[in-house]
Order: sequence, then C-alpha cells, then structure tokens
Amino acid sequence: MISTGDLKKGLAIEFEGQPCNIIEWQHVKIGRGGAIVRMKLRNLRSGAIFERTCDAGDKFKRLYLDHSNVTYQYQDGDHYHFMDMNTYDDIILTEAQLGDAKNYLIDNLELGIVRYNDEPISVELPEKLVLRVTYTEPGFKGDTATGGNKPATTETGLVVQVPLFIATDDLIRVNTSTGAYVERA
Repeated sequence: MISTGDLKKGLAIEFEGQPCNIIEWQHVKIGRGGAIVRMKLRNLRSGAIFERTCDAGDKFKRLYLDHSNVTYQYQDGDHYHFMDMNTYDDIILTEAQLGDAKNYLIDNLELGIVRYNDEPISVELPEKLVLRVTYTEPGFKGDTATGGNKPATTETGLVVQVPLFIATDDLIRVNTSTGAYVERA
C-alpha cells in the first residue's frame, strides 16, 4: 500500500477496484481543513479518463504490471491483433484500450504490451516512429524550414503539422507522445 505522498505521474494503482494509471496529480492544502489530492486517472482496462479527489492520508494498492514485446499484425473492425514475440500467441486489444496509439500502428511494428493479471490492457509505443506522408499540399520554390507549417496526412490517417518543404511520399519522424513532427527521416 502506498500513501498519497508517494503518488507520481505514470504510477499504476488500484482505484475503486480498477487498474488505473496516474496521468496528473496535485496536492492541495485547504485553509483550516486537511490537505486533499486531486488526481486525473486513466482506467487501464477501458481507457476512460476521469478525475477524482481524495484525502491526503488515503492509501492505494500499487500495481505491478508485466511488459512484453509484440508485433502489430492487423486490424479487424474495432479489434487490433498483435503477436507475442516470445510465445507467438495472438493478442487482441480493442480500440478503446489502445486510445491514441491506434494512430501510430503500421504493419509489423514492434512495440511493448502491458498486462495486468495476464490480461493485456494497453500498448507502449516507441518514442519516435517513421511514417510515410500520403497526402499534403504541394510545396513551392522558396519554401523553407522556418517558413511555416502545413497539415500532412500519414499512412495511418494521423494528421501532423509539417514544414512546407515536406512532400507526398516523404518519410517523416513523429513523436508518439505528442503527435508532433520531429524531422525528415
């Protein structure tokens, strides 16, 4: 059991009987009353994000999650199929479990999967990923890196703001945590 003083961003805890990940937390001291903790949590099973307030002395069960390597195989409706690289098992996650990670899935992408009690609950993407631009407005002579940005659609459907010199079929490196353009690959 851990107390509210030990909470930090990214920590997995059991909250109201569900495995949750702490997205944000803030310790607030109220005038004459005791301190409270405001938390923004993500349910690891459903992907739902919610906010809760609790007393500063509350205790939570810390969760220990298993991590393994998988390869993205294909999408079947709202289900995404991955292959465990050690056991070759087929692992299925829903669109809700993936959240924004679905915008970065390309065939045969190697990534991590997070399990709780042997149940797959989410994926861990690489920090940066190379994607092909499938559509963007054409650039013109004189377009430079500091001349502004334009939207570009990638092979996964993700729309990224890119410099004006990027053209269709270019490979770009994208930060998976922010969704921002990093560099031309």
